[in-house]
Amino acid sequence: MPTLITVLKGGGRYDAPWVERLARGVRRHAPAFTRILCLTDLLLTVPGVERVLLRHDWPAWWAKMEAFRPGLTDGTTLLCDLDTVFTGPADALAEPGLAAMEDYFHKGRLSSALLRWDGDALAGLYAHFAAEPERWMTPGACGPVPNAVHGDQVVIDHLLRREGLRPRFFQEIAPGLLDFYDPRRDAHGPVVIFIGESKPDTARGSVHAAWMS
Repeated sequence: MPTLITVLKGGGRYDAPWVERLARGVRRHAPAFTRILCLTDLLLTVPGVERVLLRHDWPAWWAKMEAFRPGLTDGTTLLCDLDTVFTGPADALAEPGLAAMEDYFHKGRLSSALLRWDGDALAGLYAHFAAEPERWMTPGACGPVPNAVHGDQVVIDHLLRREGLRPRFFQEIAPGLLDFYDPRRDAHGPVVIFIGESKPDTARGSVHAAWMS
């Protein structure tokens, strides 16, 4: 059962409507995902989305490390950021196999905006992080890295490399599937990724319309 997981940590920019809009886009353009899970600390009721309570009070993006908890899914699993917009066919994301989005700024390194695995295959990420969260959340914990910001994807990349696991990149597997939002043009897709300050709620034209529909 291909499952899409997203994470909503309360107290920030995102709330239930973001989950609802992501779920609508997935059902419309990536129906191969037959299950949508939202890990959250909020009281959340979104049709077609299973709410799973976060166990830890890890701040901001660090809450995404709970997506690797054992027992959450069985089969192909995709971690997908809430600010992803689907505008066209995207079932390729639900195909089996370890894969990730390649970081926009740092070639050869993964981004956790889109990360795919099978069942409990990456449960070790959760175990390592949960054992020493303060250590892993400390800048420099992963040694010298090119990333300007120390976040979950730095730790994920580090731990996977340590285990000899190198996900294939979606940009290589399915060229043309991912598109990075650019306000200078209208046409985007089929999977629109936002980098930096740009977000779907401030996007223009067809991308904003797709997110709202």
